[in-house]
Amino acid sequence: MLGSPSNNGGIRMLVPPASGDDRRVEFVALTAVQTERSEPSTPERGHPYHRTGLLGTPLPGPRGTRGTSSASNKRYRKFQNYLYNVLERPRGWAFIYHAFIFLLVFSCLVLSVFSTIPDHQELANEALFILEFVMIVVFGLEYFVRVWAAGCCCRYRGWQGRLRFARKPFCVIDCIVFVASLAVIAAGTQGNIFATSALRSMRFLQILRMVRMDRRGGTWKLLGSVVYAHSKELITAWYIGFLVLIFASFLVYLAEKDVNPDFHTYADSLWWGTITLTTIGYGDKTPRTWQGRLLAACFALLGVSFFALPAGILGSGFALKVQEQHRQKHFEKRRTPAANLIQAAWRLYSTDCHRYDVYVCSK
Repeated sequence: MLGSPSNNGGIRMLVPPASGDDRRVEFVALTAVQTERSEPSTPERGHPYHRTGLLGTPLPGPRGTRGTSSASNKRYRKFQNYLYNVLERPRGWAFIYHAFIFLLVFSCLVLSVFSTIPDHQELANEALFILEFVMIVVFGLEYFVRVWAAGCCCRYRGWQGRLRFARKPFCVIDCIVFVASLAVIAAGTQGNIFATSALRSMRFLQILRMVRMDRRGGTWKLLGSVVYAHSKELITAWYIGFLVLIFASFLVYLAEKDVNPDFHTYADSLWWGTITLTTIGYGDKTPRTWQGRLLAACFALLGVSFFALPAGILGSGFALKVQEQHRQKHFEKRRTPAANLIQAAWRLYSTDCHRYDVYVCSK
């Protein structure tokens, strides 16, 4: 007899194999591991019972007074983590707050446009002054809450971590816009409501608020990944298009410089070539000789083909990237249930007290 099941579900060697026996024990399976979900076995006399994890590591005992005292700290961290997710990673009802912020920013932008129209300037300035005051309060509170809630992340804890968070690009944009709004409100309270051109220009710094709507940078990351993935194709198309622009502008300049005052310099010809090959066509400069018109027609057909290539490359790249993101989302949805199933099967296997696995083979 080589072995028998032990009390904990493993193998206990009773008699060593004889020298002439051609059988030997190759592998002994893991013993049944005591987990939180399994029923505790009766401890041997003199040995206290200790809970162990799935891999046999000891688990902490029941909470005492220390766990009770840390309950308030746990609630504090939970609330801090909740606010951080609402502001930085919105999901579900958190989008209502961000939609409200977007409406505030968009209303400010619309009123800024109306403030430049003489017929609506006075009314728009009064409404904009009130809206600016509301936005200063909202964005000021939001900024301080963001900096405080960032402490739920390990890298942003402490004053050095908060300073690291405040140096992020979107936080810097928030500071710039906040200072600009304070300057506008300070000038408005003195009776000079958006009077000077400097303050008007400062007010349009608030257009940066539209940039802060995408704080996680998903739009820019997507664009950057598409450009990086198709960088070779884009560089090739732009290089050929640039060569066509240079040669077309130079040849039309040679054909038109003596008879057409619109092409008096090569810079004028480059302006015409850029507007023509990009299919904008202002019509402020046109060739007059038949040589210039023939060259313009030929290079326009050739240049438009290469100038339009980057748009097609970026469009196909965006489509492929979106499909890849959809596949990744489906994979992540399937990965969690699969991991839970594997964990449940392993726990069921490891807590079976009546199993013993011995692999016996010949020499």
